[in-house]
Amino acid sequence: MADWIDSTKTRTKKLDPYKDKILSWLREHPDMRAAQVEDWLREKDPGLKVSESTVRAYVRNLRKEYDIPKEIKTRDYEAIPELDMGEQIQVDFGKTWQETPDKRKVELYVITFVLSHSRYKYMEWLDRPFTTQDVINSHENAFEWFGGIPRELVYDQDHLIVVSENGGDIILTKEFEAYRQERKLKLSICRKADPESKGKVENVVGYVKHNFAEYREFTNIDRWNEDAKKWLNRTGNYKIHGTTKKRPVEVFQEEKKHLRPVTQKLLSNSIPSSSITRTVRKDNTILYESNRYSVPLGTYNKQKMVYIAQTGEHLLIYASPNGPLIAKHRLCHDKGKLIQDRQHTRDRSKGIDAYINTVVEYFTGTDTARIFLEEVRKKHQRYIRDQLQMILREIKRINQQGIIDMALKECMKKKLFCATDFIDMVRYIERQRQSYNTNQDKSGKPVKPLDGNDESFYQTMAQKRDVNEYLAVLEGQK
Repeated sequence: MADWIDSTKTRTKKLDPYKDKILSWLREHPDMRAAQVEDWLREKDPGLKVSESTVRAYVRNLRKEYDIPKEIKTRDYEAIPELDMGEQIQVDFGKTWQETPDKRKVELYVITFVLSHSRYKYMEWLDRPFTTQDVINSHENAFEWFGGIPRELVYDQDHLIVVSENGGDIILTKEFEAYRQERKLKLSICRKADPESKGKVENVVGYVKHNFAEYREFTNIDRWNEDAKKWLNRTGNYKIHGTTKKRPVEVFQEEKKHLRPVTQKLLSNSIPSSSITRTVRKDNTILYESNRYSVPLGTYNKQKMVYIAQTGEHLLIYASPNGPLIAKHRLCHDKGKLIQDRQHTRDRSKGIDAYINTVVEYFTGTDTARIFLEEVRKKHQRYIRDQLQMILREIKRINQQGIIDMALKECMKKKLFCATDFIDMVRYIERQRQSYNTNQDKSGKPVKPLDGNDESFYQTMAQKRDVNEYLAVLEGQK
């Protein structure tokens, strides 16, 4: 019996494999909540089978065992009467400072939406302050997320929406007033710091900050928004709400039936200066609604930011707010897909053989050129298309048949089967020709250039001393 009792005291716990990781989180962030610990664990291991109470107890025991007291921050809230389904969405803004992988601090801005009855949530982030157009775009995305529009929207007195309270006659900004009229929205503007009328969304802002954003490492805004939507599905809208004792996602299935349907997403005729931006990735794609859309090859090297707009079932990508359209894609409603325009990839309309035939035609000695290019192909099989592009680009740049043919002859003679060697040879001969045109001796006769008429310079070798002479010097001998 004594042995059995001892064994129960040292039995393995479900979260023991994660003990070191949890301890590192608690030591680095002493005020970290058990709920956030659970969310981080599920983010790293979606298949984790453990209850909320188990995580709370495990975290509590670790704090006690390793003396990591929790820093408690208090805030007062007032009870709010429950509203009918589809009655209200509350909207508010927040901001937070996040740390990047290189330990820089970045300020991020968030807009949050919550259905007052079901507590079903939506949020969007920007790495710059919101503009009124950003707010309008976020509303359109939120209505698409909720699948409808409620009877009323409640706001704080934010300068992007409200110009003046005017003794109760609220004056909205010009852009937002036009949007309100077009969408036929009923708005309610709260007095500042009125927790009774906007407490639910205030809780959402705090919940988002402390459970999702706090201590999370920021890499780029597209990835951040993707992770935010995953968090909403995994935690924000899935976990049982502390007040209603129900999962928001389950209550929402009934509440969305009471929302006014969204017939069509509103679109602007032109891209405003405050339009949504996207970061161009190294593979020349952008992220939009969890899919990758291609931009022309080389865009990443030219600019790191593009501007997007949605028109019907198409995504438009612009080089600048009022600049040219660089890509147009049909929207994909799946997730994790690559939508690629074939014009945005390398030119594969010709095979390598056809490409070689094209390059050969630029040389006078086509047979020699073909042998040279085939040798380049053998040596650089994986990069032959790049090699051919480099050679062709240099031929078009110099546009002088004599230099091109001479460079080919010397590369064959020296067995230099590489595009960079060919380019170097072309530019060397080009410099020699320029010297011929600019330099003359005193008699007015041109200086004989080092070209194909005198090839001895290619075999010129620097004089070499015998190694024994250097050894004699080192040994002090004369």
